[in-house]
Amino acid sequence: MKGRIIQKKQLTEGVWRLQVKAPDIARERKAGQFIMLQVDEELGERIPLTIADASTDGGWITLIFQEVGESTQALAKMQPGQILPVLVGPLGEPTHITEVGHVVCVRGGIGVAPLHPIVQAMKEAGNRVTTIIGARSSDLVILEEEMSAWSDELIVMTDDGSKGRKGLVTEPLQEICAAGKVDLAVAIGPPIMMKFCSETTRPFGVHTPVSLNTIMVDGTGMCGGCRVTVGDEVKFVCVDGPEFDGHKVDFDNMMLRLNSYREREKRGRDCSMERAADEKMEATR
Repeated sequence: MKGRIIQKKQLTEGVWRLQVKAPDIARERKAGQFIMLQVDEELGERIPLTIADASTDGGWITLIFQEVGESTQALAKMQPGQILPVLVGPLGEPTHITEVGHVVCVRGGIGVAPLHPIVQAMKEAGNRVTTIIGARSSDLVILEEEMSAWSDELIVMTDDGSKGRKGLVTEPLQEICAAGKVDLAVAIGPPIMMKFCSETTRPFGVHTPVSLNTIMVDGTGMCGGCRVTVGDEVKFVCVDGPEFDGHKVDFDNMMLRLNSYREREKRGRDCSMERAADEKMEATR
């Protein structure tokens, strides 16, 4: 199916929010699910993005993404009224939402996108929700008001102390686990952050689902590019996930696989920047 961009907003440097008309996806989506989109139907790759919000009545979904490679750079240049030629979803297994008691939700960086609907759903299910969000600095903290609206307590952490507390998200997570009963912890963000959140909750026996952000090609389990090791089993993030038990995920292997694409992503970014510079120079002639 196709999707029409109806709103666009820059949240911070290199991070964008798009509202896309997609009534079928909006009607069916659940917290934790994602879509695959393609900017160019002929040449572009398909990229996975979590559904950060949706409206059944309005028939729209919200996507939040960071400019990383050539496809996300092209997506950032699109404007309201333009059509996404390929929009597939909702995909993946939804988050298991139930009333368990006290839920601590932790996110780092752009992980706020998948965490937002989970916090909302956990609160609507009757849980007490503590949310911890982390960023390098105050200018990179996004969706703070939206997260606060669905949280009983919101804790902001920044690496440089420019907003909230100075430090890592694992610090308040450890304090909360040590101070009393935590029934569930959800961690979403960079792989290294999810790894250490899982290690923080392990001694307390707190079940910790994590949402994995591996490389995906087709989103149907056919390519095998998103495979991860969970316990003694090989799983595919696109169809078996994206959520798995953080205490069982082999994060080291996952990060090794992700890093194998870094140089190729860098070359793609460099080429895209060179083309943009050439186009700008040509336009001034």
